[in-house]
Amino acid sequence: IFFCSAPAKFRKHRNECRVHPPIRDTFRSSIYLNKLERFKVLLSTDIRHSQGRRLILSIRRIMALIAHVLVSFVMTHHRYKYAYIKVICCRNKKERCNLTVSTMKQSYMQLARVFSDDEAQINKKLPKELLLRIFSYLDVVSLCRCAQVSKAWNVLALDGSNWQRIDLFDFQTDVEGPVIENISRRCGGFLRKLSLRGCQSIADGSMKTFAQLCSNVEDLNLNGCKKITDSTCQSLSRHCPKLQRLDLGSCSAIADLSLKVLADGCPSLTHINISWCDNITENGAEALAHGCPKLKSFTAKGCLQINDKAVSCLARHCRNLEVVNLHGCSTIEDEAVQQLAENCPHLHYLCLSGCSHLTDTSLIVLAQQCHMLSTLEVAGCSQFTDTGFQALARSCHLLEKMDLEECVLITDATLIHLAMGCPRLEKLSLSHCELITDEGIRHLGTSPCAAENLTVLELDNCPLITDASLEHLISCHNLQRIELYDCQLITRAGIRRLRNHLPNIKVHAYFAPVTPPPTAGGSRQRYCRCCVIL
Repeated sequence: IFFCSAPAKFRKHRNECRVHPPIRDTFRSSIYLNKLERFKVLLSTDIRHSQGRRLILSIRRIMALIAHVLVSFVMTHHRYKYAYIKVICCRNKKERCNLTVSTMKQSYMQLARVFSDDEAQINKKLPKELLLRIFSYLDVVSLCRCAQVSKAWNVLALDGSNWQRIDLFDFQTDVEGPVIENISRRCGGFLRKLSLRGCQSIADGSMKTFAQLCSNVEDLNLNGCKKITDSTCQSLSRHCPKLQRLDLGSCSAIADLSLKVLADGCPSLTHINISWCDNITENGAEALAHGCPKLKSFTAKGCLQINDKAVSCLARHCRNLEVVNLHGCSTIEDEAVQQLAENCPHLHYLCLSGCSHLTDTSLIVLAQQCHMLSTLEVAGCSQFTDTGFQALARSCHLLEKMDLEECVLITDATLIHLAMGCPRLEKLSLSHCELITDEGIRHLGTSPCAAENLTVLELDNCPLITDASLEHLISCHNLQRIELYDCQLITRAGIRRLRNHLPNIKVHAYFAPVTPPPTAGGSRQRYCRCCVIL
């Protein structure tokens, strides 16, 4: 869609003006000042060998209409008309420099005479349904620009059918309650998806109006709307029965009451995010599990009051769960993971990072029950050992991403089994796994799966890793990023050799300054390295 671009700003002190390339090229090669003849000749030349005569005529008409739209767009932006004329009419920079204001006015008037009824033509030749379909591909900014072109386009651009999906994240500092109320009145039942992520000025009053007027909403993102309380969820429960996705992340005022009313009024809910909602407890999670059996995604990062009882209830009543994120739910134990594995066979994403009470029992039961698992994040689970990951590698062959950061008990044996049993592995984090050596990296780097699929490898704070590991990774042709912070045995020469074989790789490393030698006076107190640097 060419005509959705912003008008170029004509700079007074410059002979050049910047015009969006599609608009500039279209005018230069196709319309060229006052006729569509050259455009039609080019079009007929390109498809003259086509067998369908009607097809040729149809394409000509459609492309001509597109040209009409482009000209109509330019002609209605009177503020920038001379800047456009300057680019359209001149073949090169020299001509543009010599073009006078009177010449530009003359060219503009010539265009105006030729295309004086273009706007009427575009609105007459295309039915409203087709025009609305064209406008439906534009974003919010482009729709607002088109609404300023003409009265006819204002009606089309502001039609509710074009506002089915709205994302206001880029305007989060400007969006306040009246904006949401106006959008609600404009869109009505057409609105299906609304993102208010980061709009901290939004409160319960405007959301109540939204819920009443946009009852067909299916996807609502309120992440970071800190003024939202349980009252908003009560309004959604009463008026929005079709709601399927709800993001309440970082809405710190949300409590158990919200989940209870959502369970009563939104039975079609499939995705919910309650991350960092500190007031939600096991009671709210249990009510949600009983009322929303279609739930597929449950994200509760940082919810310290979500415990084994809540997760077990979710697993028993929501058997279609595919995504579970319990990052930072530090009270979770093996019992909860066992219930998830036994009752949710479709589980493919599981985050248990920060659940330090888990043991190898959790990994073994996941290996036995969850063969669809593709992403496993267990950073900070310090009790996991090689035994659990070996069982996982033998059964979960679809694993693509694994975060094993601070699993301090694993050794090279884990890498050997992952290299053999997980052929799709793309991203692997081994940061702070201090027992990993060059031998484990050798098995990983030389395996056929790593050579084809491995793209990200994180080895921060692995003190036993040397330049030999980088030599083993040369065969990983798709490796895009490697993290080597605080790997003290890695040298600049080793990184240089790796980059010679993989020129597009991003290497993130840090080389600490050399520790200064001790002072001559032995009686003087010695400082640590950090204090010396400071």
